[in-house]
Amino acid sequence: MLRLENISKIYPTGEVLKNVNWEVKPGDRIGLVGVNGAGKSTQLKIILGEVEPTTGTVVRPNSLRIGYLNQEFDVETARTVREEFWTVFHEANAIHHKLMDLPHRMEVADPEELDTLIHELDRQQRKFEALDGYGLESRIEKILPEMGFTAEEGDRFVSEFSGGWQMRMGLGKVLLQEPDILLLDEPTNHLDLETIEWLETYLKGVNTPMVIVSHDREFLDRLCTQIVETERGVSSTFLGNYSAYLTQKAETRAVQLSAYERQQKEISQQQTFVDRFRASATRSTQAKSREKQLEKIERIEAPIADVRTLRFQFPPAPRSGREMVTISNLTHYYDDKILFLDANLEIERGDRIAFLGPNGCGKSTLLRMILGREKPVEGQVALGQHNVLPQYFEQNQAEALDLEKTVLDTLHSIVPDWKMEEVRTLLGQFLFSGEMAYKTVAALSGGEKARLALACMLVRPANLLILDEPTNHLDIPAKETLEAALCQYDGTVLLVSHDRYFISQVANKIVEVREGELRLYRGDYHYYLDKVEEEREQARQAALSAEQAAKAAARRQKDKEKQKAKAETRKATRA
Repeated sequence: MLRLENISKIYPTGEVLKNVNWEVKPGDRIGLVGVNGAGKSTQLKIILGEVEPTTGTVVRPNSLRIGYLNQEFDVETARTVREEFWTVFHEANAIHHKLMDLPHRMEVADPEELDTLIHELDRQQRKFEALDGYGLESRIEKILPEMGFTAEEGDRFVSEFSGGWQMRMGLGKVLLQEPDILLLDEPTNHLDLETIEWLETYLKGVNTPMVIVSHDREFLDRLCTQIVETERGVSSTFLGNYSAYLTQKAETRAVQLSAYERQQKEISQQQTFVDRFRASATRSTQAKSREKQLEKIERIEAPIADVRTLRFQFPPAPRSGREMVTISNLTHYYDDKILFLDANLEIERGDRIAFLGPNGCGKSTLLRMILGREKPVEGQVALGQHNVLPQYFEQNQAEALDLEKTVLDTLHSIVPDWKMEEVRTLLGQFLFSGEMAYKTVAALSGGEKARLALACMLVRPANLLILDEPTNHLDIPAKETLEAALCQYDGTVLLVSHDRYFISQVANKIVEVREGELRLYRGDYHYYLDKVEEEREQARQAALSAEQAAKAAARRQKDKEKQKAKAETRKATRA
């Protein structure tokens, strides 16, 4: 269907792609992976024709229709949902607007103008029919429930829906184009877990082949049939999902390293023989023969070293009391929106708790209340009384950091007593070496700001880390480093994240924000999933039992009424 052959791309700042080869076949769901800046989105743009490759070819049929869902979802908040779907069909949409407007104009037109408008209405209806406008209308009505919208919600404005629902609109618009291939660029960004799971389930049921750029490892694991990795401009294809890719990559690297080391040992031995006997009267012929053999050997390349990524550990946590945070009878609301209603929770030393729940349920608000940055309407949210030292990672780093400062000044202002060499060493661990240290915060990417914020957390002692979406903008190697650091950290961690893989690696307890309550699950993420499924099954069984009991009661009532009717009939007969 589509094939990239020997693609390279060189920008003035350097070579991004140099040897990219992979293809999409019917039924494929391909995940593109690589560190930030590896050229994943560039490959999508090359496929779309938005960027020309420096060398190489994209092989595809001229009739191939490509659907592209970008990170911004491309929706207009002033339209209704139905109107937003109509924008996919540009010409038919323009005529559709005219057909909606003409009847209103006809109601107030004078007789002479009315005749003209009647002819115009007839002309526009024929054009609409020629474009299969009524068929398009039917397709829009069909896509609404597929994306989770009711017919009534189709008339609500886009602005009334959350980012997750706007993503559904964007996906619906792409699918209405009936693409032969789907390109999805970070489709899970800023979505809550419920919406991510909906998207996974929906895409599994779609037969259209797709290419997915994502740092969401769980999403890649559940969906993909192939992984294409781009490392230092070179692509490699691995069959299977993300977990299979990790296994294959490790095995391939181990085999390549073993072969490389064996060959290097053999070459070293032969070269030693050549050097020793090159001038020997009796063995120089042998030495020259071996030297020629060495020249002919096809050298095995050393495995590519791991891509440079941040390396760090959190400093040891200062000793604290057992109680880290106490939440008692918490009630909090904004206007008519109730977030918490008489909620209670105790957080102890060593807990690593992930707070889960849909967007807008109050998770970030709760973290701010723990820090004392927001006061509860009722109840109490308090830090423990014995040496609790919190550190906070804000969700929006653009607001948390001073944009005018340089990277170096940002860190040095927190620890003015540090030597410059110490500051530069720590920044180097977070990939801010050389001239990068003198860039202003405003000039940093989202991932760079996240790395700088993490570096700032390491310079002050803390035994309570409060992390709000810490993996936003981080690539997969950076996420893995953060996971390892948190698992080795001996303090307490409270985190909000939509990255299920990250949660499963770090959290030892889960707190779900549900219907104003804080529901504690004393186990990791997989334990939580099992318990939630048990609860759902119990609820289904309870509902089934209630339904059966109601039917049995209805039957008994009906039998009583029959018996009463028979008794009355017999009584009337005797009378």
